Amino acid sequence: MKRFHVHLHVDDLAQSVGFYSRLFAAAPARTEIDYAKWMLEDPPLNFAISTRGHQPGIDHLGIQTDDPAELAALKARAQVADMALLDEGQTSCCYARSEKHWVTDPQGIAWEHFHTLGSIPVFNESPAPAGERACCAPATVPRADDCCTPTPRGKPVGVPVAGPGSCC
Repeated sequence: MKRFHVHLHVDDLAQSVGFYSRLFAAAPARTEIDYAKWMLEDPPLNFAISTRGHQPGIDHLGIQTDDPAELAALKARAQVADMALLDEGQTSCCYARSEKHWVTDPQGIAWEHFHTLGSIPVFNESPAPAGERACCAPATVPRADDCCTPTPRGKPVGVPVAGPGSCC
């Protein structure tokens, strides 16, 4: 089974936990000082909020898989569609260890595809660079039309893109 994932940045975690707990009629499955997550069954949703972003709003969207085969299928689908991937492999963030990769939509919204491997007691096992996005969404997730060109955030991607017009 796959589960839709939404990660929002919020200014006031306690206020937002109260709001979303009432909205979903459920308490978070995990709450930390800077993070909360609901694992809803109807609809299947992994909804997370944190205070680790720059401004309130959507940090990233994603699809969480129950097993590695589903994750591999999502990766293959993105590759066949000539979407540029940022493959992180096994990594940690948001109090979890996961296998993941990223794609970015034409508007610059990061999409995380991941399979959770286990829980960890810290937000991230490696120190985040200054200005890192709320959870794990890299500031330079490649887009299919990014080929050695600046991203909307002004940082060069430099990721080879297969197909016509490739550079790098």
